[in-house]
This record gives sequence, structure tokens and C-alpha cells, in this order.
Amino acid sequence: MEHILLYAIVPIIVVMLAGYISGKKGIFNADNGKAFNKVVLDYALPAALFVSIVDADRQMLVQDLKLSIISLVVIMACFMIVYFIYAKCFKGLSGAEGAIMALVNGSPTIGFLGFAVLEPIFGTTPYVALVVAIVGIVVNAVGIPVGLSLLNNSLDKTKPLPAGQKRPSAWSSVLHALAQPVAWAPILAVIWVVVGIPWPAWASPSFDLIKGANASMAVFAAGITLSAFKITINWQAILGVILKMVMMPAALLIVGLIFHMDKLNLEMLVVAGALPPAFSGIIIADEYDTYVATSTSSLALSVILFIGFCPLWIWLTEMCYGHF
Repeated sequence: MEHILLYAIVPIIVVMLAGYISGKKGIFNADNGKAFNKVVLDYALPAALFVSIVDADRQMLVQDLKLSIISLVVIMACFMIVYFIYAKCFKGLSGAEGAIMALVNGSPTIGFLGFAVLEPIFGTTPYVALVVAIVGIVVNAVGIPVGLSLLNNSLDKTKPLPAGQKRPSAWSSVLHALAQPVAWAPILAVIWVVVGIPWPAWASPSFDLIKGANASMAVFAAGITLSAFKITINWQAILGVILKMVMMPAALLIVGLIFHMDKLNLEMLVVAGALPPAFSGIIIADEYDTYVATSTSSLALSVILFIGFCPLWIWLTEMCYGHF
């Protein structure tokens, strides 16, 4: 637990705090944070995912098929539960607010904190990269398109379309998500491994420089993003924290135990599920000017509470796995 705190959590808090203070002092602003996020999502993270996965082999991919299915089913089930709770159970909230909270508290921030948290705990291995890639594809290629479709459908009901203009297809969001490097890079790497093309060792160093910027820049940008919004604590924000930090990792742990997942994969998946809410959801909330204060407050609370929840879920996973 001491190792987890010193090597995985404290560095994240320090770097995120540096970004937060820089944002509050005006050294960087929200636009700078978005630019840093774009570097991470379009360059650093895809490079890290690709070069890490191509070091895997077919046997690892077969073993991770169970991981992929459980990740997809459980994360998207939690995503839809969050949506229905906020869209249907709170008076005065519409489907748009429910979609924003699903994008935030129904999705772990795997792209921004995945490597930064998992590698110090579990080591720099292809297994870590596969977990980050699989959960990242679920969040970016499935969750975001579904959330945007729910969000746009809710907003469209209150905004009539101009004459002759058609509503965008729900598939357009899916295709847009799959066109992003953070989605197609790991898919390309998996295809590379399945086909059996050997990856030349001399090619990896070309990715290392930009790959190294992934974790540090992502966490720093997250601090800038948090500094740009006013944080107000209310019961809706607190419920979001409970749904994200308790419901999702608990569901992943239970389902993983039922289907006898590999212990290491299960531990990494549970920690991934316990990660704070997705920063991409906050960016979308800001762009649509919808439910920004509550979703940001829920994110801020989750970042703080992750200090305790991360080692707690690792301990619970080890304890349950030993007795299941």
C-alpha cells in the first residue's frame, strides 16, 4: 500500500495540483488545457498504446478476450445506469444532464490516468497496455458515441431543426469516435499481433519520446481543466462519486470473479474501473454548456477520494480472489 501511495497516487496529485495552480494563476487557461488534451489523445496516448500492444503475442490476446467482453458489458451497463438515474430520478433534470453524468461518472478516465496509475503498480508490461487499450476503446469508441447520441437527442427535442435540415445519424458519432487515433491505433496494433507480423525492435524508440509525455501531460492538463470550473458540492455530485468509485469497480470485481478472470487482469480492470470520472465528459459538458458545475464537482471529489479507493479496491480484489 505504501508503494501504491508513493509511486502511483502522490505523483498524480502533485502534477495535477501543479496544473491546477497554474490555471488559477493564469499561467495556463482552459484553451491551453484543451490543446494539451489534444496532444495526449491524438499523439502521446495512441503511440503508447500501439508500441506497447505490438509487443504482445496471440496467446495474450486470446486470454484477454474474456477481459474485453466483461469490460464492454459491465462498463456500458454502469454507463446506462448512471444515465437513467440522473435522467429519470431527479426532478428538473432531462436526458441531457443524464447523458453528461453518464459520460463523466459512467466512464473511467483511462486515457488520461490509465498508464500513470497502472504502470507504477503493475509494471511496464504489454498486459497493462492491453487493459488500458481495451477499456479505452470501450470508453472512447462506444461510451462517447452513445453519450453524444443521448445528449443530442435530448437537446434536439427542445431545439427545432431549420427547414430542410436532417438530424445527424447516431452512427456518425460512432464513425467519428473510431476515426480518432486513440481508437484506431490500439485496434491496428491488435490486428498487427493477430496477423503475426514481427515488430522490429529498432522501431520502438521512435515512439518512446512522444509516448513518455502521455501520463505527465495528461495529468497536468487535467489540473488545468479542473481550475477552469467552479466547484460546488451537492447531493447530485456526491451520488456521482458513489456510482463511479463504488458501483463500477464493484460490478467489475463481482463479474470478474463469477467468470474466473485471471487474477492480474482482474486487479488491473478493477483499478481501471475505480479511476476518477472521464475528463472527456467534462470537456463535452463545457462545449454543450450543460450540467458543467455538478459534473466538475463530482470529478474533483473523485480525484481526492481516489487516494483511498485505489488501495482499498486492490486489497478487496486480492482478498475476494483468495476466497472465491
